[in-house]
Amino acid sequence: QLQLVESGGGLVQPGGSLRLSCAASGFLLNGYTIGWFRQAPGKEREGVSCLITSVRSTYYADSVKGRFTISRDNAKNTVYLQMDSLKPEDTAVYYCAASQRSLGSFRAYEYNYWGQGTQVTVSS
Repeated sequence: QLQLVESGGGLVQPGGSLRLSCAASGFLLNGYTIGWFRQAPGKEREGVSCLITSVRSTYYADSVKGRFTISRDNAKNTVYLQMDSLKPEDTAVYYCAASQRSLGSFRAYEYNYWGQGTQVTVSS
């Protein structure tokens, strides 16, 4: 069974950091595009970052560029999202997703598999 499981969310003060993990089971991440999305209450789901594993290309939304870093651990079959300099507007449920297409896309419909999400709250 193909599955993605996120972890690492929590409550952090503005300016703080969190590292989210997305562990894949039932398939290898090689050849997939892995994306991180987030959804805040009352807002649409938006793409945050994605990694094309086949060419090791990374993409970031303008709102997180320079603050978030996506990376991958092949041995653990896991993708990470390092989030630094967090702001209250980063508060959302964060989801990881996998696409069988190699593309730098933030279009949710192009992703085949989704995790259950992890809550990130940035507040003092």
